[in-house]
Amino acid sequence: MIGEKCHYHSLALLALLFPLQERSCWGLNPSSGDLEKSPHSDPDSWDVLHRNRRSWVWNQFFVLEEYTGNEPLYVGKLHSDVDKGDGKVKYVLSGEGATSIFTIDENTGDIHATKRLDREAQAYYTLQAQAVDRLTNLPVEPKSEFVVKVQDINDNEPKFPDGPYLAGVPEMSPLGTMVVQVVATDADDPTYGNSARVVYSIEHGHPYFSVEPKTGVIRTALPNMDRETRDQYVLVIQAKDMVGQMGGLSGTTSVTVTLTDVNDNPPRFNYQYTVLESLLVQSVVARIKAADADIGSNAEMDYRIMDGDGPGMFNITTDEDTQEGVIMLLKPLDFETKSSFSLRIEATNRNIDSNFLSLGPFSDTTSVKVTVEDVNEPPVFSIPLSKMVVSEDAKVGTSIGRVSAHDPDNSNSPIRYSIDRNTDLERFFNVDALSGVISTAKPLDREANSVHNLTIFAIESHDPTQIGKGITLITVLDVNDNAPVFAIDYETLLCENAIPGQVIQTISAVDKDEPLSGHRFYFALAGPAAGNLNFTLRDNKDNTASILTKRGGFRRREQPVYRLPVLIVDSGSPALSSTNTLSVRVCDCDSDGVALSCGAVAYTATGLSTGALLAILGCIITLLVMVLLIVTMRRRRKEPLILEEERDIRENIVRYDDEGGGEEDTEAFDMVTLRNLNVIRDPNVRRDVTPDTPTFFHYPSASRPSYKSLPDNVVFREFIWERLKDADVDPSAPPYDSLQTYAFEGSGSVAESLSSLESLSTDSDQNYDYLSNWGPRFKKLADLYGNSDSTTVLS
Repeated sequence: MIGEKCHYHSLALLALLFPLQERSCWGLNPSSGDLEKSPHSDPDSWDVLHRNRRSWVWNQFFVLEEYTGNEPLYVGKLHSDVDKGDGKVKYVLSGEGATSIFTIDENTGDIHATKRLDREAQAYYTLQAQAVDRLTNLPVEPKSEFVVKVQDINDNEPKFPDGPYLAGVPEMSPLGTMVVQVVATDADDPTYGNSARVVYSIEHGHPYFSVEPKTGVIRTALPNMDRETRDQYVLVIQAKDMVGQMGGLSGTTSVTVTLTDVNDNPPRFNYQYTVLESLLVQSVVARIKAADADIGSNAEMDYRIMDGDGPGMFNITTDEDTQEGVIMLLKPLDFETKSSFSLRIEATNRNIDSNFLSLGPFSDTTSVKVTVEDVNEPPVFSIPLSKMVVSEDAKVGTSIGRVSAHDPDNSNSPIRYSIDRNTDLERFFNVDALSGVISTAKPLDREANSVHNLTIFAIESHDPTQIGKGITLITVLDVNDNAPVFAIDYETLLCENAIPGQVIQTISAVDKDEPLSGHRFYFALAGPAAGNLNFTLRDNKDNTASILTKRGGFRRREQPVYRLPVLIVDSGSPALSSTNTLSVRVCDCDSDGVALSCGAVAYTATGLSTGALLAILGCIITLLVMVLLIVTMRRRRKEPLILEEERDIRENIVRYDDEGGGEEDTEAFDMVTLRNLNVIRDPNVRRDVTPDTPTFFHYPSASRPSYKSLPDNVVFREFIWERLKDADVDPSAPPYDSLQTYAFEGSGSVAESLSSLESLSTDSDQNYDYLSNWGPRFKKLADLYGNSDSTTVLS
C-alpha cells in the first residue's frame, strides 16, 4: 500500500489530482485491492470543498499468524502530514500489544510485529498511533485508532471431542443400518478459506462399515454379520480439513462397534470346555465323569490323559467323593499362542476283578476339547528394564531414549505412555505419550541424584484400565560444575616461637564432582597473598598442600589473627577454582608447642571487688543522666518562641548536595586557600565601617608570626579574631550577621598535618620516607605511603 501526502495548492489543481488524493488519504484493503474509506478517517473527507487534511495513512491491516521468519514482521507504515522529514516529529504507538508485540519506528512510522501471533488466541488488536513533538513530547496530531487483524492459516487439525466412541448394532442387521455419528471440530476460522471444512473417511474397518464424508454417520457395509463368528469391530475414522485436499490436517478417533445377540441358533450339546486365558496355574479347568453302574469301591476310577496336543499343560486327578475327573491347569495359557487344546482321556476301574475279565476292558476313553477364551491383557514392554544415560548439563527437552510396548491381544490397541510420578516426584523427566521418547523436563544435578529409577506406564487407548509397567534406569553422567573447597573448616594455630619454614597446617580439598580419572587439585596462594612476608604454600602433589612460615617472631599483641587466601583449582575441563580463607591464630605455646592461649591479649582490671565495680557503674549512670538533662535544657533554651517566616533568609543555612571528586579532585576547588592558615591576605577595607577587633597579642603588621610559633592556648583565639576581622572589612559581606564556618584543626604536632588537603593543588610526588624515622606509632603510615617495595602483611 502506498501512502502519499495530501497538498491543496488550488481548487483547480485539487480537481486534477483528486484520484491521487483519494489513493493517498484512504487505506487500500490488501485482500480486495479496492479503494475503501478508512474506518477512522474524517466523515467529511469525501467532500472536496470541505475536506479536512487527515494525518494518518497506513497500508496494512492484516498480519499473518504463526510467522516463522527471523526478522520482525512488517505490519504497515504510519505517516503524519506534520512530519516534514526534519526529525522534529516522532511516532508513538499505544493500545493492545504495543511495545510487547507491536513496535513502531519513531522516525519513519514503520510498524513491525516482534512476536508470533496466534489467531485462535486473539483475532485482532486495537492500536492507537500519535505524532508528538520530539523535544516537548506534546502531541501535534490527535490520536488515530486502527485495527490489526490476524489472518488465519491452517494450523489446527480436526479433533473429536467425544472420542473414542462405543456403539452397538444388532447382528444380522441389513445393509446400511446406522451405527453412530461422529463429529469433529476444527479451531481454525470457519469464515476464511477451507481451513475448518472437514470431511470424514474410514481408515480401518473395511469392508464391514462405511462413513458418510460430510455428516460422519457410520453405517453397516455388509449384511447378516454373525455375532457367533465375530462380535466386536474396532474402526478408525479420520477427519481431514481443507475439504480433504492435499495439504490438509487430519485427526482420527476409534469407534468400537459391538454386535448384540439375537436368537438365531437352536440349542445343541457339545463336548467342549471353554477356559479363560487368565486362568491361574493349578486352577480347575473342567470336571468329567464316566458313568458306572457299580457302587462303592467297584465304582472307583482312575483318570489319565492318554494323548493331546498340549503335553505338560494339563493334569487330571480323581475326586474321591464324586469320582469325577478333575482337569487341572499346569502352565499359563496364552490365547495369542494357542487358542484350543484336544485331549484324549481314559477312565479305568481301580479295583478290577479277574473273574470278569472276559466281559471286556474295564476302561473307556473320550475326547475333550479345551477352548481358550481371549481376555484383554495389559501392554507388554519389549524391554522390561531399560537403561539410559544423560549428561548432567543436558538442556531441558533433551531426548534421552525411547521405551516401547505393545498390546499382546489381537486387537493390537494403540498404546499411550506416562511416568509414574511417585517415582519422579520433582518431575525431572517427561515421556511423549505417543512415541515413548523420554526427555528432560528440568535441569539435572548429578550431585543431588545420580540415578533416577522411573516406572513407565503403558496404557491401552481403548481400555485405560489395562496398564503395563516397565522400569527405566537413567544414569546422570558427571560434568565439572563444582569448584573444589576446603575439606573441613581448618583452625590453624601458630605459636609465637615458631621458626621460619615450619609447617603449621596441611590442607586438603573436596569436590562434589566425580571425574572418571579421579580428582587432582592444585593449590596456590591467591594473587594479593602470593608475595606476603609471613607465610608460603607448598603443593604436595597428592591433593594436599602445606602452609609454612616464612619468618619467626610472631606476636599476638601486634596481630592476633592472619587470614590467608588459598586458591584451589581442579583438573576438570574446563577447570574450576575457588578461593578459600585460612585463618591463622597466633598463640602462646609452651616448650612442646602446645597452645596455651590464643588470640588478642586481653587487659583486665584486677583487685576490684564486686561492690567497687557496682559503685563505679552507678557513678557512670548518674553522670550520663546529668549530661542528658543538661543537653535537653540547653536545646529548649535555644528553641525560638516565634517561628520566623520562610522568606527571612538572613540566618538560614542553605545546603547543596554537590559532591566533589574527593581528595584526588584538584580541579574543582583550590584546597590550599581553604586550609592554609598562613596565606597572606590583602582584604579591601570597608570605608563605612571602622573595625575594632581586639587581640590578645599585638604584632606589627610587617612582622606578624605564623600560627605555628604561637602558644597552644592562644592559637585558636587568634584564628577566630583574625577571621572576624576579615569578615568585618570584607566589602562583599552582607550587612547583617551571618554564619561563618571554618575547618581549623590547630597547629598539630611538629610533623604538621598529614591530610592531603594541606598539600598543593598541583600533581606532585611527595616523599614520605621520613615517616619511618618518627617511631613505631607512624610505622603503619610509613608502610602505606613509603616507597619501599616490601610486601604488606596480610591481616
